[in-house]
Amino acid sequence: MIRTLVESAFQTGYLSVESEGLLHQVLVTKCYQSEDLPAIASLYDAVRAGKIKREASSNLLMDFPITHKSC
Repeated sequence: MIRTLVESAFQTGYLSVESEGLLHQVLVTKCYQSEDLPAIASLYDAVRAGKIKREASSNLLMDFPITHKSC
């Protein structure tokens, strides 16, 4: 799911509130694979660089996950 959400953000140039919420839920519950981390990292970099715009009004980004666990 993470890679699909990230791919959508890159295709549209926007990270929707809904997608960001889903990403946050997955990260908080730690239900992601280690293969998802590069996709998340590239999304963070693109948002910071202004290549992808966030729909959310907050300027805060989610914490970047350090460990992973499969669900």
